[in-house]
Amino acid sequence: MAGAKKLLTTTKFVKRITAICIALGLSVAAFGHSWSLPAWMTGAWAYQNGDDWGDEYWTPPRGNIMIGAARMGKGDKLVVWESTRIAYDEDGKLAFWAMPRGATATKFPALESGDKDITFANAANDYPQRIRYWRESKALNAEISMMDGSKPYRFSYQALRQ
Repeated sequence: MAGAKKLLTTTKFVKRITAICIALGLSVAAFGHSWSLPAWMTGAWAYQNGDDWGDEYWTPPRGNIMIGAARMGKGDKLVVWESTRIAYDEDGKLAFWAMPRGATATKFPALESGDKDITFANAANDYPQRIRYWRESKALNAEISMMDGSKPYRFSYQALRQ
């Protein structure tokens, strides 16, 4: 029981330090965390929710980079498209870069990573500030939100059949 209490206290401490780093605009990765590229995201993914639709594509890791593309729409109209990549930055830390509609890349350093989940964050960005991906069974899920989790928007992608 004492071990479980200590683990809970340690987990709370790490979460508090992470929150402080985010508030100060620091990357937790700057403190020595480095993660592998999330190969479990590889593939062609799609969602449909009424008239809303979207698809996202991720290449397998190769050359220390994963390249992605996404598009979202409503009915037969394209609403947004985006080029993305997950790679190591100049300091060797994992990051996600987003280029909506071909804009200049915005960097989101990796904040947390597990076996089948990864979170990237950039408190200086207007929206989103946090990008999270995770696998649940055969689905690839994604959520964008503010740093505190407010204004969440979730996507639940299924693998496209070829």
